Amino acid sequence: MSAATATLNSPDYYRAKGWWHMPTALVGFALFALLTFGVGGSWGYDAKFQLGSPHDFVDIGTFSVPAAPVSLALACVCLLIAAWSLFTAYRARPVKPALRGTAYFMFGVCWVLSFLSWVTVGQVLPFTALLQTTLALAVPLVFGSLAGVLSERAGVVNIAIEGQLLFGAFGATLVGSMTGNPWLGVLAAPVVALGIGALLALFAVGYHVQQIIVGVVLNVFAIGLTSFFYSTFMRANPETFNAPLRLPLLPIPGLSRIPVIGQVLFNQNILVYLMYVIVAVLTVALFKTRWGLRVRAVGEHPLAADTVGINVAATRWKNVLLGAAVAGLGGATLTLGTGVAFGENISAGKGYIALAAMILGRYHPIGALSAALFFAFADALQLRLGILGTAQVPEGLDKVTIPGEFLLMLPYVVTLFAVSGFVGRVRVPAADGEPYVKQ
Repeated sequence: MSAATATLNSPDYYRAKGWWHMPTALVGFALFALLTFGVGGSWGYDAKFQLGSPHDFVDIGTFSVPAAPVSLALACVCLLIAAWSLFTAYRARPVKPALRGTAYFMFGVCWVLSFLSWVTVGQVLPFTALLQTTLALAVPLVFGSLAGVLSERAGVVNIAIEGQLLFGAFGATLVGSMTGNPWLGVLAAPVVALGIGALLALFAVGYHVQQIIVGVVLNVFAIGLTSFFYSTFMRANPETFNAPLRLPLLPIPGLSRIPVIGQVLFNQNILVYLMYVIVAVLTVALFKTRWGLRVRAVGEHPLAADTVGINVAATRWKNVLLGAAVAGLGGATLTLGTGVAFGENISAGKGYIALAAMILGRYHPIGALSAALFFAFADALQLRLGILGTAQVPEGLDKVTIPGEFLLMLPYVVTLFAVSGFVGRVRVPAADGEPYVKQ
């Protein structure tokens, strides 16, 4: 056999550059869980998880497990998945994306459950309430990240998600309060957010201004304008202009009574159900329809798209406006979805978090949804652990304390690693942020 043939048949020839990044990260996390949560856990004590609800078909109640053995077993599962990932990457074995994604998802679930068994030893964690808080915190992030996906798949960087969320929350509260109808507020939110979207499209697409600068300026503009209206008349007359309205819950018969997940997923307001629909529709539309092919063509190679008759400017305008409307719905969840009045800078940086979720999700609707849930789970967990930190533990057991700041920092550290390519290369649309001048 010749040296050339041996080289072609060698796994080294097909092994991707940086193939070891993701498997090594998984091995590191698995070993940390094994040594810290399992071997270093509190043996002889239980961790309790409250899973039941009186609305479920079957009230599971509180589920108790031996903390350290369960943490150890789950960490071993994580280690096996990490070893499989390392082996397949080293041998350059072809693995279906669905199988690899499922393996990574199972790794994340097992690692989180191992951590929860370790950190809640001797205490009761209301797991269903934790999931409900996670979903509530994730909804505006999901809408914002979907707005980013729509814009950036067409080649327009959407830093202005923060301003679109803020305008959506402002419009929803103002119209809902003036009419006394939260449903009209839901309809108004995307319309008002279109103002920021139109300005972004005008300057980025129409006048070819640097898109990141435009987005930052529009965010500052949105904060200033809404703060002015809030301080001048909304705060002075809250009954008319800033009443705390809330959308009613719409439980789906049957599904809302499924144990554990029923109350979390299927006893929500209309905005949450719209989020489910929009994620599914965008996933199909972007990757299975002619419209999606044209949008992605504009974002990848606008000159080639223009050559075959696609109107690049019109496509970008439409996607930026559609993304702004979606982000406006996310803004409505900040007020009408939670039952609170509009407050100054109520978005509080969620637009930038949504932007990070979009990048971590690799510019894909389902990926953006998953990343937003990850960010929200870390936020909800630090809130819940703060409550558990005040609870009593059995005598002789050292309470596990995790700084809440660390949990809030963790998603952003993962995002930095993802952007740098350590946990998998994030491929940005080739023409993202590049203005196109018709030849």
